[in-house]
Amino acid sequence: MQTAALPFFIDLVTRTDEARRGFEANSKVLDIVANGLSVERYRNFLLELYHVVWHFNPVCAAAASRITDAHKAVRCYLYQHMQEEKGHEEWVVNDLEVVGVPAARTLAYQPSMRILVFNGYNYWAADRKHPMSALGMVYALEVIASVYGGPLTAAITESLLLEGDRGISFISSHAELDAQHMAELRVVLNEVTDNEAKSAIIESSCVNFDQFARILEAI
Repeated sequence: MQTAALPFFIDLVTRTDEARRGFEANSKVLDIVANGLSVERYRNFLLELYHVVWHFNPVCAAAASRITDAHKAVRCYLYQHMQEEKGHEEWVVNDLEVVGVPAARTLAYQPSMRILVFNGYNYWAADRKHPMSALGMVYALEVIASVYGGPLTAAITESLLLEGDRGISFISSHAELDAQHMAELRVVLNEVTDNEAKSAIIESSCVNFDQFARILEAI
């Protein structure tokens, strides 16, 4: 009797578990969750994060432009998701202003090589590897935000003595929003049946977990 294939979302979780655990066990990530950040390190984190957020929608757009009708549901999902994420880089700008970084400095900031590598991979994967790779980026970032966003928010708020969501609105809001986003992503991923697309999504997820850890290590 032939065993039924696992839904792809479950397969993705299983096959990227080592990469997720690598992110979770990273000593710098553990330290941030336990002890928060100094104001200078938090500023550095937000300045780097701005460029992750700014490029998120363009990467998704690059992928959507190459997705054929064979994966029409994914293309429509990316359109909707881009609409929901539109302008969120401004939340990062606002948080930086609260912790003493004017908008002009944020907009003039040159991202580190780690950010260039992170974004460069995602653009390349969407354009050259397989357009469905963008779902791997989305998955990794949604996991990081929904699972680790809450603890990071609490630790940073306590270490910097912030009030409410002032200065931490981007991270705190995405910790809540991305739990819902993950449920929507699960539905879309379970509609993916093409093996080449699945492999591209898995690879992208693993790379994004690894590279986001590298970003946190450097702040």
